[in-house]
Amino acid sequence: MAEGLRGFVEQFQGLALDNVGSWPPGPKYAAWVGVVVLCLVGGWFALWSGQVDELRRLSGEEESLKGQYRQKLQQAVNLEELQRQKELVNQYVLTLEKQLPSRAEMEELLSDLNYAWTGRGVQFGSVKPGPRVARDYYEEQPLALRVSGRFHDLGAFTSDLANLPRIVTLQNLNLQAGRDGQVTMDATVRSFRYLSDEEVQAKRRAAQAQAQKK
Repeated sequence: MAEGLRGFVEQFQGLALDNVGSWPPGPKYAAWVGVVVLCLVGGWFALWSGQVDELRRLSGEEESLKGQYRQKLQQAVNLEELQRQKELVNQYVLTLEKQLPSRAEMEELLSDLNYAWTGRGVQFGSVKPGPRVARDYYEEQPLALRVSGRFHDLGAFTSDLANLPRIVTLQNLNLQAGRDGQVTMDATVRSFRYLSDEEVQAKRRAAQAQAQKK
């Protein structure tokens, strides 16, 4: 084996590049293998590596499309249930909108507030309207309220406010104890007024005009 290996190595001695055809068989085969390896490496970097990257990208898109398909298939299977839930949500929104008084009903709401404190024996102190805050389709009207009475009467009064047919919130409560078990309560009663379609459109036009000026 040593003789054979020595003979194979001796074939690479004294080779001339200008006369490759006269090389012994060992160097010819080695040169052929080297050329094949160089072609494979060059082909990988020139062509196949880009194709492999494209294959990976397409494989990722395939998984994404499969996920979208499964999601849409699930929605299609549950379409009737989704439509029913959408109808329930629409009905709930309409119910909440009905709890927002219109401009004409605001006076009625203030009367409900007056009835709430007189019905519980709570003594009226003052009501001071604050600046109105306009939202997308409703308007907030804060009222700075001061009333006094026994603690349990004030608790019943706030409970009556929560049970009003219209949406009313009570915020920024401040209780101060006085004489003979009397408690003075300062709070912000925030009511909400539903904007009419004409008011909503006018609000949008004003916002667009303001944006155009900028």
